[in-house]
Amino acid sequence: MTGHCSVLERGSGASLGIGMDLLTPKTVDITADGVSLSGDLTAEELGLTDADVSIRGTLSVGLDLRSVERTICLTGVVEGTAVHQCVRCLKDFESPLAFSVRAAYERDTKAAAPVAKHDAPRKKKAAPAVETKLEEPDDDLYYYAGEQLDLAPMLREQVILASPMHPLCAEECLGLCAQCGKNLNEGPCRCATEPTGNPFQALRGMKEKL
Repeated sequence: MTGHCSVLERGSGASLGIGMDLLTPKTVDITADGVSLSGDLTAEELGLTDADVSIRGTLSVGLDLRSVERTICLTGVVEGTAVHQCVRCLKDFESPLAFSVRAAYERDTKAAAPVAKHDAPRKKKAAPAVETKLEEPDDDLYYYAGEQLDLAPMLREQVILASPMHPLCAEECLGLCAQCGKNLNEGPCRCATEPTGNPFQALRGMKEKL
């Protein structure tokens, strides 16, 4: 079952090469001994758009797959450079993107068509095996049909999940002036610290008189 995927070690399988096999490996080539896939992928190949994550150049992907009973266990790493827009100052900045991947694939026993490339995959969290240690993360479970896996939807999803929801160019980013819109990281603006007619000014004046 999918709980056995935790024993999969990187680099233990034979190499299948690079290219389209990286995204669509044949299930017949994935044995109990395991196979290794590696290569560079573009955002377009993974179905990523700038609305998802903007990628600078290509993503370096290394995957290990092994057949365990009726489950294909997958582990790997993804590395590259992402371009984000700071939520405070709205300036674009680059940041390294590096994360590990854990997933399991099982054959879809229903009479359903294979998941098309770039379409969102049908997935659910795999139920942890009884022997799986509590500190070990569950593998994401995906289904496949036919004689090939389609890894693009899974990788696309993992890249999106690994990206920050509220990216900051720096923790100390000062953001934009609410009045003139100047980037305060480039220096102070000429706006008053408190606008004229601020109600708090009147309260402060009354407090000083008392």
